[in-house]
Amino acid sequence: MTYRRFLRAAALLALTTCLPAATAGAQTPDAPHHEVRAVWLTTIGGLDWPSQPATTEAGAERQRQELCRQLDALQRAGFNTVLFQSRIRATTAYPSAIEPWDEVFSGRPGVAPPYDPLAFAIAEAHRRGMELHAWVVAYPAGKVEAVRRLGAKALPRRHPELCRRSGDQWMMDPGAPGTAAYIAGLCAEIVRRYDVDGIHLDYIRYPEKEIPFDDRTTYRRYGRGVPRAAWRRANVTRTVRAVRDSVKSLKPWVRLSCSPVGKHADLPRYSSYGWNARDAVAQDAQAWLQEGLMDMLFPMMYFRGNHFYPFALDWQEAAGGRPVVPGLGTYMLAPGQKDWPLLTLRREMNFLRRIGSAGQAHFRARFVLDNVKGVYGFLANDFYRQPALVPSMTWADSVAPVMAGLSLRAEGHALHLAWPRATDPTPGSGLSYNVYRLAADGRFPEGARLLARALKDTAWSFVPLPPGRHARYAVTAVDRFGNESLPATAALPGAAPALRPVPFVGGRRLALPRADAEYALITDAAGRAVCTLRYDTLVALPPLAPGFYEVRTLNRKGVSHKVARFGTGFPFTNGDAH
Repeated sequence: MTYRRFLRAAALLALTTCLPAATAGAQTPDAPHHEVRAVWLTTIGGLDWPSQPATTEAGAERQRQELCRQLDALQRAGFNTVLFQSRIRATTAYPSAIEPWDEVFSGRPGVAPPYDPLAFAIAEAHRRGMELHAWVVAYPAGKVEAVRRLGAKALPRRHPELCRRSGDQWMMDPGAPGTAAYIAGLCAEIVRRYDVDGIHLDYIRYPEKEIPFDDRTTYRRYGRGVPRAAWRRANVTRTVRAVRDSVKSLKPWVRLSCSPVGKHADLPRYSSYGWNARDAVAQDAQAWLQEGLMDMLFPMMYFRGNHFYPFALDWQEAAGGRPVVPGLGTYMLAPGQKDWPLLTLRREMNFLRRIGSAGQAHFRARFVLDNVKGVYGFLANDFYRQPALVPSMTWADSVAPVMAGLSLRAEGHALHLAWPRATDPTPGSGLSYNVYRLAADGRFPEGARLLARALKDTAWSFVPLPPGRHARYAVTAVDRFGNESLPATAALPGAAPALRPVPFVGGRRLALPRADAEYALITDAAGRAVCTLRYDTLVALPPLAPGFYEVRTLNRKGVSHKVARFGTGFPFTNGDAH
């Protein structure tokens, strides 16, 4: 880290940590146009999903509906990337020709559920405009008892030459010659059969010192006089390179990433205290990024204070133009974990955005969805309120599609957009479309509001907020590498008709401040109008889907002001409305 970068980090850290708690929320930096907003969705033991095994179609439907509810909530909170655990412990979340089913899906080791969870998760994530990366746990092969239950299907039984018992569990041996090809073959199977957006490698490293792992025999056989630490790093890198080659030869747009230990190495002024990626577990992640073996990194930075900020800046400095997305210890908010205050996470996220980090990832989904310490509300209503796109892979392909035009049509309160299919100079990768409302000056993307992303159709309809019909709209095309076209724009001439109250069935009552307004306009977290009501200091709400909403005033001239926010269907720490 250069001295100038160090001083900049210190200044930013002081700004972040010296703010009083009462003003911390007001310090959220503006959201960038491109930002990775990821969450790890853990399937091992059903920690995040599924909560119950499925042996019948009815059970499978319960699993599917549970996952849909989680994806709906993540979409409403502004997430655009799901890291879905697909290889668990030498077991899978899909029908593999290489490894057996994990028991979490059917309740029985090696037995299939009545559907394909990975295929379903991909389809539902894409339906909601989110990327899905197949999370592959690399070297761990399962607890001894779990391996015993699998019997002949277990990896240590099928390939004892690749595995080594380590205390109460089995691990693959990175130094064994066949390990790299085996893991690369699993990743190739996923990429070949599924429309994943990425392969995300976890535990692509040697075990921590607390796990007894004796590879002296492997080192004597294959070390060839290379210092053991360098030999170990080369072994792990060999696996990474094999996975990269297998994935990119099939689908070059699939993003390859991993989750290294959160501190790459000791810094000149800050020690890792013996726990870092490069020297403790032979994980040379920054070199992988610089060599082009990785498209992005998700370092596991489940720390705070001086264990977080200097090392976050070190990762950013070594990014070399590729996304580094620090993984945040969102689970540390829970009283059963470290009981962090939400302010700790908010300051870390503010810092990352200020230094230009490519985004954030949250470990793990359950803690976000349970709104621990109000984290879901903070993300949905504040930090992720404005949607964002995943950064493009310009190092792999930088040629954007071309849009031909856009047409608008008003019908009642709705606005209908349609456009011809874009042309793509990189055929075969598939296109999606984004819809924007432009600022008054028409600039793009500055001031443009992203209304919808990752649309597969060439038409989209919505009810705009007043005075939305006087605005100018734009549609762009995006290829699988993330390259976004220049916008096709259009504006609808003429005045918008006044909104009329929508009939509703009375439900919960919501107190509002006094205001000079005729109607109250209820909008969802994405800014879409849900209904209008006669304005009063106490209004009866219609039945609403779980989520977060705004109340805005609305007068006859179409002028609108926000007066309240409220949520339904989630636990809140300070009441339902605020």
